[in-house]
Amino acid sequence: MFDLARERTALHSAYPERHVPKEGWFDRQGTRLISPLLRRLRVRQCVQTTIVAQVAEQGQGLDCVSDSQLRQQAAQLRDKLRRDGLSEDLVCRAFALVREVAHRTIGQRHYDVQILGGWVLLNGCIAEMTTGEGKTLTATLAAATAAMAGVPVHIITVNDYLTGRDAQEMKPIYEMLGLSVGAITHELNPVARRGAYACDITYCCNKELAFDYLRDRLVVGRQPNRIQLQLERLYGDATRLRQLVLRGLCFGIVDEADSVLVDEARVPLIISGAGGQVPEKKIYETALELARGLERGQDFSLDGRERSIRLTPMGQATLTKRAADLRGIWSGPRRREELVRQALTALYLFHRDVHYLLRDEKVQIIDEYTGRIMGDRSWEQGLHQMIELKEGCPLTPMQTSLARITYQRFFRRYLWLSGMTGTAQEVAGELWNVYRLATVTIPTNRPLQRRWMGERFFATAEEKWDAVVDRIGALRGQGRPVLVGTRSVAASEVLSAQLTKANIEHVVLNARQDQEEASVVAAAGEQGRVTVATNMAGRGTDIKLMRQVADAGGLHVLATERHEAARIDRQLYGRAGRQGDPGSYEAVTSLEDELMATSRGRLSRWAAQLLLTSGRPLQGRLARFLVRRAQLSAERMQARVRRELLQSEDQLESTLAFSGRVE
Repeated sequence: MFDLARERTALHSAYPERHVPKEGWFDRQGTRLISPLLRRLRVRQCVQTTIVAQVAEQGQGLDCVSDSQLRQQAAQLRDKLRRDGLSEDLVCRAFALVREVAHRTIGQRHYDVQILGGWVLLNGCIAEMTTGEGKTLTATLAAATAAMAGVPVHIITVNDYLTGRDAQEMKPIYEMLGLSVGAITHELNPVARRGAYACDITYCCNKELAFDYLRDRLVVGRQPNRIQLQLERLYGDATRLRQLVLRGLCFGIVDEADSVLVDEARVPLIISGAGGQVPEKKIYETALELARGLERGQDFSLDGRERSIRLTPMGQATLTKRAADLRGIWSGPRRREELVRQALTALYLFHRDVHYLLRDEKVQIIDEYTGRIMGDRSWEQGLHQMIELKEGCPLTPMQTSLARITYQRFFRRYLWLSGMTGTAQEVAGELWNVYRLATVTIPTNRPLQRRWMGERFFATAEEKWDAVVDRIGALRGQGRPVLVGTRSVAASEVLSAQLTKANIEHVVLNARQDQEEASVVAAAGEQGRVTVATNMAGRGTDIKLMRQVADAGGLHVLATERHEAARIDRQLYGRAGRQGDPGSYEAVTSLEDELMATSRGRLSRWAAQLLLTSGRPLQGRLARFLVRRAQLSAERMQARVRRELLQSEDQLESTLAFSGRVE
């Protein structure tokens, strides 16, 4: 649990954050040997089965006191928590108080499993709670208790919509406890951000938070000197300290922890400054022209799974010959090959309506894990400009990197960190190795009634879409709502066209309709409703079932393509059968899906031959084995990429420390 006595010095410094020491080879080997034992001990420490009974005992009689008396008790408890720290007895009293206040203010009373989840969060672990079990309400227990003890709390969500919604819905609880609440959204200016971070509890999006931290680091430099910052308080308003937005990194609770801490850890966050000039258009045009003249398989090889392209010796020779008459930057073989490699990447590895959208003649990146637009992000090293040129868009100005950080390095700097998600066990080892976060599975409040309806594996995408349309029509005829999951904007629109042709009414939710996300997902449980969605529908918004829908069997989730991580599939399936509701799910996939196409091997060729010979889709264990094998291969590769990124970032940190640059 957060040790106030141990961290008191850090908490009261000008900019609290944890210094992560560099590990040597012997440290890493020793940690690797004892990590499994430490992880089991950490889980055992958090599984406190008596905590629920203690909270119930502390809550006896609270329902009889008036609101003013409840506020008075909250004020007295705040004083004790700040003086004596987070002892088990005081934490149980705080949980009981928060539970009663939640019941009075928003009409929701924490379940026993949510009490257990709150205890896990306060003990600095990952609470794995099945989708629909009320993680938003669970977080209020740990957040309010820590805030009453004087610890600034950040509750970190995955997008601005959830930030604003959760802060607004939970605000009455915190206010009755005498706590202030802020929310950080993209449109806030620095003054408003500073005010929101100054609150006891701040809801914020992971990207906004990390970029605010990087901006602060641009102000204070690589390592904020605590004594120097404290002394600068004497200088007046124009000090560095008063330019900072954050109050430091004290206690962070990460919602959808697997998405933030694992999936998004592959890409570093970079703050760039406009270079003030449009890049040399002729260079990129020449690179694309040279790239289009190379032949795939002969001049270059493509690895779609790793998003990498390698020029063959023949390709290098061809490139040298074709660039013989070019001067300037094209005279150097390394620079020439790197530019052409980026051009090949733009042409063959990044596709419209899959990796990006075109809006108002601008290339906007789609987050592959959430399906949402990342409007203020761009690819680096000329890739973004080459894609703009490929699509006939105006070229954006050059960007200069000012500061960078990865989520792995950023979140390890919190004095205390915890998280919650519906899918963590698959990456429990990585969460422990990187962040020292143990994963604790919380039981469901009610028994699950979600049924697995099997998987059908077709040879071609055309056969798959025909089967999907037939299945949707049959389910809709039964009066059941259907949520259809797709991996890309393009796939959702292909299916939409097929459904329109079959006269099946439906709603599409993808990055083009991101403004209507909440209303579309919330209505997905209506009788006979068909919702076609990308990953946007996988997390965040609750789906409420109508009475007649529950009687008919509940929501049916149909996955039309498997993701590289099985956790993302589980998130989609978790939209059905929430809080004991009936529901079902199935998968209809094909050999031409991206996951299978990028993991072609001997087994895939054998499967293709079997499908062509039999003329029927594969089903049962064989289908699941083929798909799971491809997923495991992709998951291992992604884990390796994240591990290599962390190692390269550590090396970069040493280099920047020597040069004196920020991050």
